[in-house]
Amino acid sequence: MNHAHIWRAIDALAARKGMTTSGLARAAGLDPTTFNKSKRQAPDGKPRWPSTESISRALAAAETNWDEFAALLAGRSGAAGRAIPIVGMARAGADGFFDESGFPVGADETVRFPDLGEDRVYALEIAGDSMEPSYRAGDVVIVQPGAAVRRGDRVVVRTRAGEVMAKVLGRKNDQTIELVSLNAAHKPRELAAADIEWIARIVWASQ
Repeated sequence: MNHAHIWRAIDALAARKGMTTSGLARAAGLDPTTFNKSKRQAPDGKPRWPSTESISRALAAAETNWDEFAALLAGRSGAAGRAIPIVGMARAGADGFFDESGFPVGADETVRFPDLGEDRVYALEIAGDSMEPSYRAGDVVIVQPGAAVRRGDRVVVRTRAGEVMAKVLGRKNDQTIELVSLNAAHKPRELAAADIEWIARIVWASQ
């Protein structure tokens, strides 16, 4: 076991649960930056190691035991699939972050996801409570830009003003689009079709 192996295992542990390393740290009750790449080296370049306590809490949050973590250390599991971009909702609202089809071009982080034969998918980390109880803040959804959408589909929408939201697609015509929240505390929204930049279908979500 070396420094690279243990951090690789933590990355794989998060990926198995459909989380970012920040999401895993939050689920474990740790500071969200505990497992970030920036914390893996000291300013002088010396390697930093995670504490046994932080690993133990991460394993509990991921419902994984030490034997399974040892397998991840050995590289025997947890790395299946392929790397896909992952973005947070706040960053997704930045100008120039997506191409015309709604695929991120500015993402510098990835997660592992089983290869389902879809070339253009990416991961989005949920923020807010409008989709509770199905999706909670920190959950990860897999989004497929360009996929056909219909009423009742769970989708990610970006407006021309830069707002990004996860909703259920309601009524849709040439003039307006209705977006419904799963959380009854949030009223449905009706937007002009001309104000929508793109709509992408959610094809999978971590639970």
